[in-house]
Amino acid sequence: EINKNGGILGKQVEFTVLDSKGDPTEAITAYNKLVDSGIVAFIGDAPSKPTLAIAEVAAQDNMPMITPNGTQFNITEAGPNVFRTCFTDPYQGVVLANFAKKNLKAETAAVLVNNSSDYSDGVAKAFLEQAQKVGLKVVAKEGYSDGDKDFRAQLTKILSSAPDVLVVPDYYEQAALITVQAREVGLKSTFIGPDGWDGVAKTLDVTAYDAIENSYFTNHYSLEDQSPKVQNFVKAYKEVYNEEPSSFAALSYDSAYMMKAAIEKAGTTEKQAVIDALKELSYDGVTGHLTFDEKNNPVKDVTVLKIVNGEYTFDSVVKPE
Repeated sequence: EINKNGGILGKQVEFTVLDSKGDPTEAITAYNKLVDSGIVAFIGDAPSKPTLAIAEVAAQDNMPMITPNGTQFNITEAGPNVFRTCFTDPYQGVVLANFAKKNLKAETAAVLVNNSSDYSDGVAKAFLEQAQKVGLKVVAKEGYSDGDKDFRAQLTKILSSAPDVLVVPDYYEQAALITVQAREVGLKSTFIGPDGWDGVAKTLDVTAYDAIENSYFTNHYSLEDQSPKVQNFVKAYKEVYNEEPSSFAALSYDSAYMMKAAIEKAGTTEKQAVIDALKELSYDGVTGHLTFDEKNNPVKDVTVLKIVNGEYTFDSVVKPE
């Protein structure tokens, strides 16, 4: 799209993609290859661990960097050149507690956290702190580790406390396993989770959709948003990939256009000028209106989606405070 519309500063953009394989060492190797090839800006990575590894190196280069999906809080603390399009793990935890109390009218909550995951831990800690502030009583907290497949022991313990909501702050693969097993042990709580849930329905067979029916998760946009910007993006994406775009795709799309806007505002690809332009950016994207705070984290509302018949339907927009 960018090249079809004249490129950036009159130049065609050469877009290069390398696979970090989700590994910090591989990520740094890939980043260094890109730097050696002469890049003027960097968009990536996706998971938080390799993103943080790259951010620490990119800070030494003063490379303008935007991560679409790296939610771990300390990523943007690597350097003043590092920005993110997604909201942070704690940001989501606060929103989930507010949503459970104010929107779902929940009185009690339980948390099942992945103790091996900084992402899961970050969401869970912020949820627990905010729950206390808003008067949402946490009646159970259980944990597990990466690679675990059987959660029935933890879920049975949670069952005895009968929470109104169960927070599952993890990615969709684990969320799918947990929700199915929770229903198997008889848990009737409403499930809520962070943006990592995006994809949970695709992971389950249609016959298992009952497990996630009427669950909620925070996300960055809704396919049901009728704004021309969103619908044009969805249409173009489906034409290329023959599937609906996830929130991660939308965040990456916005990241590219934000970098374009910053370079054009700077009028140059000189690194510090682009970084200064990013700091002052006010951008209307597919994932909403965005500005950056003093730590280069986005200031934006959070979309909450409700799962109905395996579809992610728009429920509400929630502010973090």
